[in-house]
Amino acid sequence: MERRNFSAQFKQQIVRECSETGNVTLVARKHALNANMVRRWIRQFNEVVGGKTPPKTRGQVTNVAPEELKQLQEERKQLTAENEQMKKTLGEQALEISILRDLLKKANPHLRIK
Repeated sequence: MERRNFSAQFKQQIVRECSETGNVTLVARKHALNANMVRRWIRQFNEVVGGKTPPKTRGQVTNVAPEELKQLQEERKQLTAENEQMKKTLGEQALEISILRDLLKKANPHLRIK
C-alpha cells in the first residue's frame, strides 16, 4: 500500500477542525484518516506552537459555580437513592413472580408454565 503524504496546510486545517469540533474521531472519519495519525498531528502542532495540550479533565467538573455544583451533587445523591429503591422493588417483584409461578405449577401441574 502506498504511503500518503499530506501538506502542512492540510494538517493544520485538520487540527483546527478537531479543536473546533472537539471530536478527533469524527474529523478523522470525515476525511478518511486514521484517528491516531490526527492525534499525532495535533501533538506535533502543539509542540511547534509551544503550547502544551491542556490536561484531560475526564470525570472532573470545570467552570461550574459552587452553588450549582452543590445542587448537582444533591440531585445525584437523590437519584442514586431513588435508583437503589427501584432496584430493591424490582428484586422483590421478581421474587414474588417466581413464588407465584411455583404455586401455580403445583396447583395446576397439567398447565405448561415457564
